[in-house]
Amino acid sequence: MMGWIVFGIVTWLLGWRINSCLSHQPRTRFTALAVPVIFGLTIVVLWECAVRGFEINPVLLPAPTAIAVTFATSIPTLWQDFVQTVIKGAMSGYILGCGAAFLTALVIDRFPFLQRGLLPVGNFVAALPIIGMAPIMVMWFGFDWQSKAAVVVIMVFFPMLVNTVEGLQATDHMQRDLMRTYGSNYKQTLFKLRLPAAMPFVFNGLKISTTLALIGAIVAEFFGSPIKGMGFRISTEVGRLALDMVWAEIVVAALAGSLFYGGVALLEKSVTFWHPSQRKSR
Repeated sequence: MMGWIVFGIVTWLLGWRINSCLSHQPRTRFTALAVPVIFGLTIVVLWECAVRGFEINPVLLPAPTAIAVTFATSIPTLWQDFVQTVIKGAMSGYILGCGAAFLTALVIDRFPFLQRGLLPVGNFVAALPIIGMAPIMVMWFGFDWQSKAAVVVIMVFFPMLVNTVEGLQATDHMQRDLMRTYGSNYKQTLFKLRLPAAMPFVFNGLKISTTLALIGAIVAEFFGSPIKGMGFRISTEVGRLALDMVWAEIVVAALAGSLFYGGVALLEKSVTFWHPSQRKSR
């Protein structure tokens, strides 16, 4: 038992020392990637050592090795749950919700009186708890992925709407006056000035919505789903005290969320390369 504890302490000190040295090196792609990887591996080793060293009941906290074994032996089930929750529920709701919010923001920008009437309602709806909306959506749209997509639409619509509306107002009077001096109409000003200037705000809403979409799809499955899905699996396996499978699903959710967010961030970098936030510091 003491051996595991000593090994954990040594691993922590070694990881701390390596990261401390790397943090004083010039920032490169290698150091930017190595520091979080080393930190994450150190946490995993400490977790393993704590579980084995203190003999923690696996029902309370399974060891990472046990989770890895369950993950490797349950790939077909995990893939089925991933497709049901992420691809069908989260992604479809994300696309529908963000797309509808973007188009609504354009309408609000064209007719400003809608902003005074719609945004307060949007703030009210955004404040509604998901655990209250999810059962209603399940009753309306059934137990399959459509009800989860509906929950995701509700969760992502108004954050995306508010960010897009704010972005469309980001240009100053001097820029708009210059466009009028060139004889530009509303459509030309929108596509050549205001939409490009709004892109950082739009992508901010898209990135926020990636997390909300995944959370909404998983939580919605707690209130009714077919016999597949990440939320269904988590709630079922908790009841069976199979915490290793629960953690395996959590790993899948974390990987999916990270890749989802990273994909949107890469797209943002290619679209808003001109923005100061995307320029590398020298």
